[in-house]
Parts: sequence; structure tokens; C-alpha cells
Amino acid sequence: MERTVEVDRGTYPDVVTPWEQEAWRGQVFDWVEGRLAHDGLRLSGAPQVRVRPWSVSMRIPVAGGAPVWFKANPPASAFEGPLTAALSRWVPEHVLRPLAVDAGRGWSLLPDGGPLFRDTRGDVPPRVWEELLTGYARMQRALVPRADELAGLGVPRLRVPEVLASFDRLRAGNGSLDPDQRARLDALRPRLADWCAELASLGVPDSLDHADLHEGQLFHPGPGSFTYFDWGDSVVSHPFASLRVPAQRACERYGPEVLPRLRDAYLEPWTDVGLSAAELRRAVRLAWRLGALGRARSWTRLFPSATPAAPTAVAGARSLLETGDTPPL
Repeated sequence: MERTVEVDRGTYPDVVTPWEQEAWRGQVFDWVEGRLAHDGLRLSGAPQVRVRPWSVSMRIPVAGGAPVWFKANPPASAFEGPLTAALSRWVPEHVLRPLAVDAGRGWSLLPDGGPLFRDTRGDVPPRVWEELLTGYARMQRALVPRADELAGLGVPRLRVPEVLASFDRLRAGNGSLDPDQRARLDALRPRLADWCAELASLGVPDSLDHADLHEGQLFHPGPGSFTYFDWGDSVVSHPFASLRVPAQRACERYGPEVLPRLRDAYLEPWTDVGLSAAELRRAVRLAWRLGALGRARSWTRLFPSATPAAPTAVAGARSLLETGDTPPL
């Protein structure tokens, strides 16, 4: 039986996902309602569905309580459910604890995490961004011993010595790059090799890189409290690559003068790895470029068959070219 739902397709009205299949929708609702019943809950009202090329998610109203959230990942990010469940065991103070995960189908059912950080009312001082970055870095630091286990969950792994080969594959495989752009990347390659060699020599251990940490990817339920979610772009790699996205967002809000204090707040949990403050700051500058490369890898991994004119291929090319941008800190 078809349920009444509200469907938001954003700027992708023609995207084809499993949501278009009636049988798939029926399986989703059967699974969701079964998991809710297991916890003594029941659906109440019309779910709100968000269809995007990279996932199908659904806000599900629950009788007498806060809504819950369903998410279906494509195969390339199907690790998100098991990863979220593992993080809830390893660093429970920083993440959501799933109500249910179907690893085989890439499905997750999550509790409500409260207000998003981007919906915080009133003026948000830079100090709050410092707090969220310090908390995130503490989580990464705690996950360093789990790097192999993270990769074992299916999270892609990219060690710094492997970056140059990844760069070459991305350059060769992106058909939306024009000849001038390819020439720019060719000129960049020797410098990227030097940067990666220096970054590897500093010896910061691998950890989990969210790869897209912005205001819409974390909850802010109260002062000093942050919950990090939406792990589908994650990679096990140099942790400092994570700083690029949130630092850019904060820079847009406050101006570039905020960046040194955000950098230092992020680095505070890493002061025990045996590097001086100057060496840690140098590592941030070097890893900044890996943040752009990580975004390019995400676009390619999630949409490997995209045509050269597809928005996802264009976005991947743009991120790849941004690898050559001069870090602003």
C-alpha cells in the first residue's frame, strides 16, 4: 500500500534513485515500521523524503515523540551505517547512536539529534567554532588507534604516500577538464609530490576525516555540545585535511582573520604527537590541499559513471583544481 509522503528533490528533479521503485519503497517502510515497533514506537503522519543523487533520506514523525530519520546510501558509501554504529561505541559523546542499521542494503535509522548548527539563532561568536573544532579533533585523536578497524568497515583509506597516485587517477579520469586545466594540474604535480613527502615526514598518524564538515553536518543541542553526523564522504587519511571545509565556512562568515585561532583550537588535541607548534601549523598548511583532493575523490567515488557535462563531474574537476590553491593560513 502506498503511503502519503512529501518528496523534496531540490535542484535534481530528474535524478533516478531507488525511491522511484514501488517495491523498494515498500521494503523501506516495512523495515522502518518493524524497527520502530521493536522499540515500542510507531509512525504518525506523513514522512518527508529528501531525494538527492548521493542518498535518499526521510524524516519520519513518531507518535508521542521526536522524529526519527531514515537514510539509504548508494553502494559507494554503504559503509556509513556500520561506521556510525561503530563510532557510537568508540566515541559515543560525539555522535548519534543508530536505532538500526542494515549494512547489506546501506540503510540506517537514526534518532533526532536536535537543532542543526546552521539553524542556531542569534549571533554565533567565533568561540563556538573553536569549540566545535576542538571537539571534533578530540574525536579524531581518540580514533587514531582505530584506523585499521575503520578501514575494515569499508571506509576508503588514503595514506599520504598514496596521494599522488590518487591525483593522477582523478586527473586522467575526469572528462570535464579542458586542456588548459589539465596543463595546470600537470604543472602542479611536482609540487604536490614535494608537499606530500614533507607532510608524510612530519608523522601525524592517520584518523577519520569527515571530508565535508560544515554547519549542516553537525547538531548543536546546547552550549558547548556538538554531535557530528553524515559520514558518507569519510576517508581514513591525514586527519588535518578535515579542517579545510569548516575553516572556509567560518572565513566566509567572519573573514580570514578568524583562521589562526580556529587552526590553533583544532590543533590543541594534537599537541601530544611529538611535534612543535610550528610543525603542527605547517602540517595544517600541507594537509589543506588534501582537503580539496578529498572532495574530488568523493565526487568520483560516488558517481564513477558521470558524463563529462554532469554537475558531479564538473564539481570533481573544480575540487581537483583547488588542490593548487594557496592555503589561507
